[in-house]
Parts: sequence; structure tokens; C-alpha cells
Amino acid sequence: MSGSAFSGCALAALAGAAGFAFGLAYFAMLGRNVALFLQGGGLAAAAGLTIARLAAAVAAFAIAAKLGVLPLLASLLGFLAARFVALRVARRAG
Repeated sequence: MSGSAFSGCALAALAGAAGFAFGLAYFAMLGRNVALFLQGGGLAAAAGLTIARLAAAVAAFAIAAKLGVLPLLASLLGFLAARFVALRVARRAG
């Protein structure tokens, strides 16, 4: 395997791990956001958190896109894996 192919695979693996970590943080913020909306009193905080969460997602995936298609897809797969984990945790808690 050539050095550039290995570095591409390593970069994709790192992007996948980063996507998973970002996804866990994203869905934790989403859970906090839902709690704020349900409380009703923190509407401004909930709106601010929504904007921050979406801006972070755009920035994270834009960085992955600048690295190439393989890191972008790997980060998306990591993000989707984090979604699966977050849903499992939420179903067990509720």
C-alpha cells in the first residue's frame, strides 16, 4: 500500500471518529434543546442553542468537505452512528 493511500485511509478513520464525537455532542445539545423548549421559559436560550448547533454542524461538515470526499463520507457515517447510539440511549431512558 502506498504512503498516500495509507494517509487517505488514516484521514478517513480520523474523520469518522471526529464525526462520531461531534455527533454525540450534537445530539446531547439536541436533548438539552428539547428540554429547554418543553420548559417553555427558556425560549431565547433554546433558539440560541438551535442556531449554535446548526452552525457547528455546518462548520464541521464544511471542514470535512475541504479534506475530500472520503473524509466527508466517513464523518457523515460517524455522525449517523452517533445518532444511532443517541436514539438507543434515549429509548432506554424513556
